Amino acid sequence: MAPGWSAVLYFPALAAAFAFTGSTAHAAQENVQSMLAAQIRLQGFVCDKAIGAKKDAKHSRPDYAVWVLNCGNARYRVGRAPDMAARVEPLR
Repeated sequence: MAPGWSAVLYFPALAAAFAFTGSTAHAAQENVQSMLAAQIRLQGFVCDKAIGAKKDAKHSRPDYAVWVLNCGNARYRVGRAPDMAARVEPLR
């Protein structure tokens, strides 16, 4: 194979890898906010539309993740430990 062909084959593969990584991160973020919204709905809280979720590093610790979930109608701090119900705190 000529030296020029390796660059032609390499760059599209590299671009595809970067595109896949970005879409994977976006999908993971949507998955987290959807999962948190479903969890709090099961516990009786109202979340019309999950708009976003951000991890709360200040309140999180090992085996206990805390997220701030923004819904269309409200905002919640959601603490999750493995195999337990979520601790949900409405925020203003």
